[in-house]
Amino acid sequence: MVKSAKYDAALRIVRRLRTLGHAAYLAGGCVRDLLLGVAPKDFDVATSATPELVLRAFPRTEAVGAHFGVVLVIDSIAEERVATEVATFRHDGAYSDGRRPDTVQFSLDPREDALRRDFTINGMLLDALALDAGDRLESCVLDYVGGRGDLQARLIRAIGEPRLRLMEDKLRMLRAIRFAARLQFAIERRTLDAIWEQAASIEVVSAERVRDELTRILTEGGARRGLELLDETRLLIEVLPEVKRMQGVEQPPEFHPEGDVWVHTLMMLEHLPAGASPTLAWAMLLHDVGKPATFTPPNPRRPGDRIRFNGHVEVGVAVARKILTRLRFSGEDTEQILALIRHHMRFGDAMRMKQSTLKRFLRLPRFEEHLALHKADCLSSHGSLESYDFVREHLERMGEEEIHPRLLLTGDDLIAEGYAPGPRFRVMLEAAEDAQLEGRVRTREEALRLVRGMFP
Repeated sequence: MVKSAKYDAALRIVRRLRTLGHAAYLAGGCVRDLLLGVAPKDFDVATSATPELVLRAFPRTEAVGAHFGVVLVIDSIAEERVATEVATFRHDGAYSDGRRPDTVQFSLDPREDALRRDFTINGMLLDALALDAGDRLESCVLDYVGGRGDLQARLIRAIGEPRLRLMEDKLRMLRAIRFAARLQFAIERRTLDAIWEQAASIEVVSAERVRDELTRILTEGGARRGLELLDETRLLIEVLPEVKRMQGVEQPPEFHPEGDVWVHTLMMLEHLPAGASPTLAWAMLLHDVGKPATFTPPNPRRPGDRIRFNGHVEVGVAVARKILTRLRFSGEDTEQILALIRHHMRFGDAMRMKQSTLKRFLRLPRFEEHLALHKADCLSSHGSLESYDFVREHLERMGEEEIHPRLLLTGDDLIAEGYAPGPRFRVMLEAAEDAQLEGRVRTREEALRLVRGMFP
C-alpha cells in the first residue's frame, strides 16, 4: 500500500470523481514509478470529467491550464498543502509550434488519452480504488501502449510513430534522454533514429525549457550517461556546443592520466549523486570549459615541457557566463556556478596559503559545493586527495566563528581615529582583518595600533 500525503490526496480526488459518475485514474510517471518499486514524487489524475466539472467538484482549485484540460486541486493533509494535477482525457490536434497542441478535444475514452502521451512507460493508467481495496498492483494497471513490456525490457519507446511524437513537442527529445539516463534504460531504435534526425529542431524550444530539462538530466541520476546520449543523438552540439568542443582536447598525462577534457568531464559527472544541487552539477559540467580555447601544446624547444592551459579558469568563467545567460539562469545560480569555476584551481595552493587567505577561501558561500567539486576533480584525474583533506580538516576544526569572526574594526572606528573616508579605507580594513584572521591582533585596541603603524 502506498503511504504519502500526495497519494492520499490523489486517492480522495479519484474517489470523489468516481462518486460523481466520472472515470478517474492515476496517470503517467507515478504509475511507472510504482511498477518500478520507486516512490513517486507526485501523483497525477486523468479523468473523463471536463475541467468545468472538476472545478465544481472540489472547493479549492486552480485553473492552470483549463484550455488543455488541466486543473490543480488543492488539499491540506496533516497541515501539508498538496496540489494535484487533474487532467481531462483528451485527443490533441496539430502542434504547429513544436511545443503544445493548437487544439484539444476532450474525450471519455482513457485509451485515447493514453495514445497522445509521449513514451510508453509514461502512458499507463492505474485504478487507485482497486489498489486501495487490496488488489495486486499489476492487476490495477490499464496499459494500452505496451508500457509494462517496455519497463521489463528497459526501453524508452515513443508511443505510436516516433517522428510524429517528437515533432509534436521537441522537448521530448531531451525527455527521452533524461528517462534513459535516470533509469539506465536504452532508447528504442526507431525513437533514437527520430531524435538523431530532428536534433537540430531543438532550437524552437525555449531556453528556459531546455535549461530545466538539461538540469534534470544532470541531477536526477545517470548524468554521465545523459551527456553521452546527448552526444550520440547530436543534441549536445545543438544545445551545448562549447561542451562538445572538449572532445579530443588532450591534457598532460602526468596530471590527467584519464584522457582528454571530455573524458575527464564524463568521469566528473559519475560522482554526481541523484539529487545533487543544480549549481554543483552545472559547475562540474563547465569547470574546464575554458580549456579548448587555451590549449597550448608542449614547446619542442623546451625539453620536458608539457601541455598547458594558461588562463583557462578566466576564459572558462567567460564562456560559462555566456552559456548561463543564453539558457537564462537566475542571477543567483549564475554567480554560484561561476564562483565554483573561478575558484576550483585554488585548492592546489591551499597548503601554502596564509591563515587569512585560507579563512577567506573557506567562507565562500556554499563552500560544501566547492569541496565536492574539488573532490570529484581529483578522483577523476590524478587521484590524490591531499589538498581536499587539508581543506576539509581545517574547515571542520576552525568552525564558523574562527573563519568568519566579528570584525574588530569598522569604518566608523577609522573615522573616530581621525582618518578621512576614502579609497584607503578598504585597504586599511583588509589589513586589520588579515591580522585578526592570522591571530596577530585580538582586540580593537591592538587592531587600531596596527593600522596607525601601517597608515600614519
